[in-house]
Amino acid sequence: MLRALIVEDERDVRELMSLHLKREGVEVVAVENGEEALKLLGADSFALVILDWMLPGVSGLEICKRLRSSAASKRVSILMVTARADTADVIAGLDAGADDYITKPFELPVFLARVRALRRRFEAGESKQGRKLQNGNLTIDLEAYEVFCEGNPVQLTPSEFKLLAALVQNEGRALSRERLIDLVQGENVTVVDRAIDTHVFGLRKKLGACSDVIETIRGVGYRVRAP
Repeated sequence: MLRALIVEDERDVRELMSLHLKREGVEVVAVENGEEALKLLGADSFALVILDWMLPGVSGLEICKRLRSSAASKRVSILMVTARADTADVIAGLDAGADDYITKPFELPVFLARVRALRRRFEAGESKQGRKLQNGNLTIDLEAYEVFCEGNPVQLTPSEFKLLAALVQNEGRALSRERLIDLVQGENVTVVDRAIDTHVFGLRKKLGACSDVIETIRGVGYRVRAP
C-alpha cells in the first residue's frame, strides 16, 4: 500500500486530502507543521509527501530541499500544493525537487489524478528495482527467500527474513518498533513489540560479518546504514 505524508496547516484542506486519498487506497499520515513532518520523515518511510509551502516554522520548500539532499529519501515523490501561484514560485518549487506542483484553490479530481500519476511512477520505479536487495556484502533475494553474507548463505526464520528485508528496503531510515511490526506482520508471521529486539539480536548473530549493517537508534528503533 502506498504511504503518504500530508503536511498542511489548513485543517479543512488537510482533512479533505486525507479523506479522498484513503478512498484511493492510500495509507495517510497528516500533520500541520514542518517540525512534525521532519520528525516523521526521519523516523518513518513514505512513498509520497504532499507539501504546503507556507507552514508554521519550517517551510514546505525547506522540507523539499532536505528530502532531496538525503540519499535515504531520493525516491520519495513530492507534490507541492500551495497558494503560491506565481511562475517564479512554481519554478522554485520544482527546482527544489518537487515532482509536481498544484496551486490553491485546486480541483479535487486534478489533485487525485496528479497523485495517481506519481503513484504509477513510484510503482514503476519499484518494479525496476528488481527482486534483489544489496547492502555492501549483504544480498537479499526476495523471490528465492535467500540471504547471503559475503556470498555465504544465511539461514533465517520467516520473521527474521521479513525484518531484515524491511530494514534494507528502508536503508538509511530509522524505523520504530511499531513501524517494523507493521512491515513484518503478515501471513504466517506474528510479531509483538518487544519481539522485534529478540529478532534483531538473532539476526545479528546469524549475519556474522554482515551484522554491523543493523544499527540501534536509541529511543526510536533500528536502521540499516547505507554502505
